[in-house]
Amino acid sequence: MDWVPIVFIVFKVLVFGTGMFFAIKWHYDQGKKAKSEASTSRPQAPTERALGASD
Repeated sequence: MDWVPIVFIVFKVLVFGTGMFFAIKWHYDQGKKAKSEASTSRPQAPTERALGASD
């Protein structure tokens, strides 16, 4: 019965380690996604038109 705490601790470390990995990965991906959306959705400056140019 001395092996039971060892198995539970190893299981707990694996579960929490996996959860932390995916939490960090998700936050990193969200930051990368927000940064790419901010750079692509920046409003473009209107192009200047010459006086007397026809539409």
